[in-house]
Amino acid sequence: MRVGFIGTGSIGEPMGRQLLADNELVVHDARPEAAAGLRELGAEWADSPRDVAATSRVVVTSLPGPAEVEAVVTGPDGLLAATQPGDIHIDLSSNSLAMVQRLHAEEGARGVIYLDCPVTGGVRRARRGALTLLASGDRDAFDRVEPLLQAIGEHVFYVGEVGSGCLTKLVNNLIVLCSGQLVQEGLILGTKLGLDPARLHEMLKVGSAAPHVGLMPYMLGRRFDDPTFTLALASKDVGLALEAARDAGVAMPVTAAAHQTYLAAIARGLGDQSFLATQIPLEQGAGVEVPRIETDEGSKRL
Repeated sequence: MRVGFIGTGSIGEPMGRQLLADNELVVHDARPEAAAGLRELGAEWADSPRDVAATSRVVVTSLPGPAEVEAVVTGPDGLLAATQPGDIHIDLSSNSLAMVQRLHAEEGARGVIYLDCPVTGGVRRARRGALTLLASGDRDAFDRVEPLLQAIGEHVFYVGEVGSGCLTKLVNNLIVLCSGQLVQEGLILGTKLGLDPARLHEMLKVGSAAPHVGLMPYMLGRRFDDPTFTLALASKDVGLALEAARDAGVAMPVTAAAHQTYLAAIARGLGDQSFLATQIPLEQGAGVEVPRIETDEGSKRL
């Protein structure tokens, strides 16, 4: 199949590699250098999303957030400038519910089928073609493109009507991105009151807290540089979850408090660090810094 792919960043590039194994790929990214590896493997370059849509009846997007997705779809050189009725747009991005519904309506008015299909699992699983995909939208279209999705995902779910995939991804991310701050608060409290952080980790990982402290080696090692998932992206995703909650009339006080810590970290210039750099403003508030302790657990990048 000839497939368009827009957004060849840290997670998009390895997904593109998986698709290239059995498909022709037409690629575009706002940063041409991000697609260099795929082009070396045989992918064709397109100068704009419009050019991608002009040559591909199925287009996949993997973009940072709602604003970028909207620009790629509806901009002057966007997908809708060259799509044809019956085309399928598979959006792998973490998006807002409101934007998903808007794109579904706008693309549908042109005869384009929009599939909301965010992914979860991170860059390492993307490199193995082992992501989890959460597809929602037209079931017939999903059935047609499921082989493409299986090329990049170990677990491919059809979630239901459009927006269901987006909501599932937001729930997944708010759990991951907010619960880590509780671990950081416990680590900081223990450090300030005299506990040895390394010993604390040794005990917690075999205690009842074990299911929750898997990220502690990254916190102890202060592995905040060169992230695969930045603090700015994490803040965006938590904010999107809060937006959905507000629209639904659901109170999420813990998530809201965690988002304030993300915003504080961004205000300190930490947006390009790992999402775990929320530890820094929490330490500053407590007047203590957890000493750097490297372990052999986990990878060097997260």
